[in-house]
Amino acid sequence: MSRAENANLFEVVADRQPFNQDETQINELCTELAEYLNAGQVEEVYRAYLLGAQAHEGQSRLSGEPYISHPVAVARILSEMRMDANSIIAAILHDVIEDTPTLKEQLAEQFGDEVAELVDGVSKLTKIDFRTKAEAQAENFRKMMLAMVKDIRVIIIKLADRLHNMRTLDAMRPDKRRRIARETMDIYAPIANRLGIFKMRHELLDLSIKSAYPMRYRALESACKEVVGYRKEIFNTIEAAIRARLKEGNINAVVKYRQKNIHSIYRKMKEKKLSFKELTDVFGVRIMTESIDDCYRVLGVMHNLYKPLPGRFKDYLAIPKTNGYQSLHSSLFGPHGVAIEVQIRTEEMDHFAESGIAAHWLYKEGENSSTTAQPRALEWLKSLLEMQQKSGSSQEFLESVKVDLFPDEIYVFTPKGDIKKMPRGSTVVDFAYAVHTDVGNNCVAARIDNRMSPLSSRLYNSQTIEIICSDASRPHPSWLDFVTTAKARTNIRHFLKSLQKTEAVSLGQRLLQQSVNLVVGRDEAITREKIDKVLKQYQMADHQELLAEIGLGNRNSSLVAKAMYEIEGDATAYDDTGKPLAIKGTEGMVVSFAKCCRPVPGDAIVGFMSAGKGIVVHQQTCRNISETDRENRKLSVQWSEHVEGEFLAFMRVQVANQRGVLANLAATIADMASNIEHVNLTEKDGRISTIEFVITVKDRTHLARIMKKLRSLQVVNRIWRK
Repeated sequence: MSRAENANLFEVVADRQPFNQDETQINELCTELAEYLNAGQVEEVYRAYLLGAQAHEGQSRLSGEPYISHPVAVARILSEMRMDANSIIAAILHDVIEDTPTLKEQLAEQFGDEVAELVDGVSKLTKIDFRTKAEAQAENFRKMMLAMVKDIRVIIIKLADRLHNMRTLDAMRPDKRRRIARETMDIYAPIANRLGIFKMRHELLDLSIKSAYPMRYRALESACKEVVGYRKEIFNTIEAAIRARLKEGNINAVVKYRQKNIHSIYRKMKEKKLSFKELTDVFGVRIMTESIDDCYRVLGVMHNLYKPLPGRFKDYLAIPKTNGYQSLHSSLFGPHGVAIEVQIRTEEMDHFAESGIAAHWLYKEGENSSTTAQPRALEWLKSLLEMQQKSGSSQEFLESVKVDLFPDEIYVFTPKGDIKKMPRGSTVVDFAYAVHTDVGNNCVAARIDNRMSPLSSRLYNSQTIEIICSDASRPHPSWLDFVTTAKARTNIRHFLKSLQKTEAVSLGQRLLQQSVNLVVGRDEAITREKIDKVLKQYQMADHQELLAEIGLGNRNSSLVAKAMYEIEGDATAYDDTGKPLAIKGTEGMVVSFAKCCRPVPGDAIVGFMSAGKGIVVHQQTCRNISETDRENRKLSVQWSEHVEGEFLAFMRVQVANQRGVLANLAATIADMASNIEHVNLTEKDGRISTIEFVITVKDRTHLARIMKKLRSLQVVNRIWRK
C-alpha cells in the first residue's frame, strides 16, 4: 500500500470494515475493557483496531495468522494489567509506523499526540543504515529507553509485545528462537524486574528457558508435575495448620501455596550445582493480610508453628527493593523435613508484585499512588538519562544498562544514617558516585565503620560509609578495573574522555605549530584562514576536532601543515628534524611511557605517534624501538626544563638469600622518598635471589641516588636497570 493510498484510509476507516478478519479477539478485548473503561474509550479502541486491521491487511505472521492478531493480543495483555485507553490504542497500532506506510503525523491527527508518541517510542529505527546488527540493536534500544524516560508506558507496551512474541516463538527457526530468548533474558526480563512487573518477568524467563533449552525445560516441567503428586498431601496439611493458627490469632488472611517457576528452579540448580531431587523449596506458601501490622503478626505465628532456618529471613517491608517490591520472606523447617518458603504481604503489595509500576502509574488527575513505585521508577529513569548523555555510543549505553539491570542488593548507610541500596560487589567509588557525581569525581579515600579504607574496598551489608574528597582529586583510569555500577563506570569514562580531548587539543596545537614552523622554515602563527582551508579539505566542522585528531595520533601534523601551504609530502612519515617536542610529564591522557623500558626525566628519549593513544615515549636504547618504528610514526621529543610529577622506573636487584632482605630493601627505598609500585621475585636458589622492583622517582638523578644507596647494602650483590 502506498503512502497516498494509506492517507485515504484515514478518511474511510470509520465507515469500512476490514476484509476477512475474525473479530473474536477484538470483541473479547472490548468486553474486558468495558469492565474499567467508559464506552467512548472502548469505541476509540475499536476504531484503532479497524485502522490497524486495514493497515496490516495482507500481512501475516510466520504461524499463518493475520498480522493484526498480534497487536490485539498485546493489547489484551495490557488490559489484564488495567492499562489506560491510550496504552491499549498504542498497543493495537504499535507496528503500523514500522511495518506499514502509516505516518506518525497521521496517528497524531486521528488519536492525539500522546498515542503517536507512544507508538513512535516502540517503533524501531528503520531508515538508518547501521554498520553491524549489534549497532542497530543498541541504537534501537537507546531510542526505546529515551522514549521510556518521557513516558514509561512505552516500555510496558514493549514488554507486552515481547511477551506475546515469546508465547508464539515456536514458528521461528531454532537459531532465531535462541537469539531472541537470550535477548529476552539479558534485557527485557530484567527491565520487567526493575519495574516490579514480576508476573510478566517470570513468564518471560520461563519462555526463554523453554526456547533456549527445550529439552531441559521439558525435563524440569515433568519433574515438577511428578512432585506435585506426592507432596500435595503434605502441603495440604501445612496449609490447614497455617489456617488454624491464623484463626486462633484472629488474623484475617488468604493462604495459598505456589510452585516455583521453572527458571528459578533451573537457575538454582545451575548456580548451586544441585540435582532436582536435592531441591527442598520447589513449593512455597504465600499469605496475604489486610495491613502491615498483620504481616508481622503472621510472621510471629509462622515462627511459632515451624522453626525458622537461621539467616533466611528478609524484611522487604521496612526496606523495599529498588523496584518497590515489599514482602516478608522467611524459610521454615516444616514437617517431614520439608523446607517451606513463606512470603507475607498485604493484598495491595501482592497486586503490585503482579503488575509492578503498571499497577500504580496513574494518568488521571487527582489520583495518587500509595506506594513508592513512581518515585523509584522516576529515579531510575533519571539515572538512565544521565547514562545516555555521558555514553560514547549506543553499544556502550546498552552495556551500562545491562550492568544496572542485574542488582543483587546490599544496604549501606551514610554518616547521617540514610540508607543506600547498592548492587552486591560495589566498591567505595560506586558508593561515592551513588551519592553524587561530584563526590565520585573528587573522592580520595573513605572511612568504613570509622576505619580508613582504600577506594577499591568492597562494601557489605550494614556498613557506614564516609567519603573523603579533595578538590585536587580526579577520576583515575584504574578505577574502571574495580567499579561495578553503571553510573560510576559511565561517569568515569565521560570524565576521562573529556580530559583526554582537552589534553589532545593542547598537544595537537603544539605538534601542528611545530610542523608549520618546519614547513615554512621560520616561526609563523597559524591563521584562521589556513585552518579553515584544511577543515574544508578534511570535511571537519571544528578546529578543536582537528587538533584532537592530531594530538591522539589519528592525523599526521606534518601532512596537515603541508596541506595548509599546498606542499606535497609523504602521508605517513613524520618529519624528524627541527626542534624536538618538549615533554612536561603532565600530559597524562595523550602521552604515555613505554612499560618495556620505563623512561624517566634525564634519559635520552624518542617518541612514536600511536593512533588513538597519542605519543608513546621510549628510551633511545630500548630494544623494542625497531619493531615499534615499523608500526608507528617516529617523533623527536625531549624532556622539558620543568618536568612535573613522579615516574615509574624498573630495576633488578641481585641479593644474598637471607631472612628479612626484602624488608631491608623496602625500608631503604622508602627512606629515599620513593614508593614501591610492584615487586616480583624472579630467580631464587640456595644463596642468591633476584628481585624486580617498579618504583616511583622524580628523575634520573633521583633513581641514581636510590640505586647507589641500595648498592651500599651488604646483602646486595648487583643492581641494574632493565
